[in-house]
Amino acid sequence: MKIIKYYGSDPHQAEFISHDSEPLMAVIAHDGSHAVVALLDEGCEHHILLANALDSYEIDKYYRIIFDNEGADWTFVCPPDYKGISNKEKRIAQFFNDGVDTITAFLKAIDYDVPINVPKRYRRHMDYLKNSEY
Repeated sequence: MKIIKYYGSDPHQAEFISHDSEPLMAVIAHDGSHAVVALLDEGCEHHILLANALDSYEIDKYYRIIFDNEGADWTFVCPPDYKGISNKEKRIAQFFNDGVDTITAFLKAIDYDVPINVPKRYRRHMDYLKNSEY
């Protein structure tokens, strides 16, 4: 996985990926090929980070996290066309499984061994799975 570090307003900034730094944010390609990471204050929002770092606006092709040395919060939003899976339950389950694997690989690549959390406001998809017969 190629890790792209986005420095934002200070391209000469010293290394910022450390366990003692401020919170970080990342967009991680669904296929695991690359990720962009920035200080939270420099990235602002995931779609802004993606646009500024890669000149891309295809946010639905990326997993989105905000993390620090205590954990990673995953903005869990499953695109309706994820991997062409039409069955909603199967699509959400696949997205979740793929996301855990890809986000974990990213975090390990930058030496962060922290748990992944889906904040309550993003759990509607997970609640949907719990209430389905999948």
